[in-house]
Amino acid sequence: MTPTRLFKCLSDDTRLVLMLLIHAEGELCVCEMTYVLQESQPKVSRHLAQLRNCGLLLDRRQGQWVYYRLMPGLPSWVLPALVAAAEGSQHRMAPLLARLATMEGRPNREC
Repeated sequence: MTPTRLFKCLSDDTRLVLMLLIHAEGELCVCEMTYVLQESQPKVSRHLAQLRNCGLLLDRRQGQWVYYRLMPGLPSWVLPALVAAAEGSQHRMAPLLARLATMEGRPNREC
């Protein structure tokens, strides 16, 4: 992962927000992300697939749900970049995270 590749992968606003949500929560289901962003499942899934293809996300299936988390072993400079982006986006991320907290019927994760 090079800085140029990271920033190209995050150049789309939806992809950046998805990364920041996943970073904040540790792991999210596609249904949680569609709820928070109020976007269609195909659109969210398309962006998640792009982030996975960039090597930024890892997915796992649990029953009918697909969960995403940050790829383990990302270069050490990636996480501070995400933290800085989150700090710069607090005004936008706070309402999204608050909305997520109000979601009824969130799926249960199994370790």
